[in-house]
Amino acid sequence: MRLNQITVLSKDLNVSIQFYQKLGLKLIVDSIPHYARLVCPDGDSTFSLHHSEQFQNTAPVWIYFECDNLDEEYQRLKKEGLDFEHEPIDQNWLWREARLKDPDEHQIILYKAGENRINPPWKIKNS
Repeated sequence: MRLNQITVLSKDLNVSIQFYQKLGLKLIVDSIPHYARLVCPDGDSTFSLHHSEQFQNTAPVWIYFECDNLDEEYQRLKKEGLDFEHEPIDQNWLWREARLKDPDEHQIILYKAGENRINPPWKIKNS
């Protein structure tokens, strides 16, 4: 089994599409104003946006995008004008993370985990 896509709600697809394109995703399905799907620049995972006029983000989604070159990507996105909550910092769970919000207030975490993403020191044995 592989994860194909995640879909999040958005009040304004045009604004959200521009945001995710700045992150590096490529638009592959354009059914604006109702739906859009983007593909990640590495691998074949997709990310979609579904328009909702009534959407109220009382429980934002947390979306993690792994970047092999996190610090460089952070600098590139800062130059693109994206506002981050914090620059890349080393976390005690052995990931390096930078955080920002998308236009609908979903939490975006750009991170680098390397081997610790699937094989942290506290991994359950025989899993």
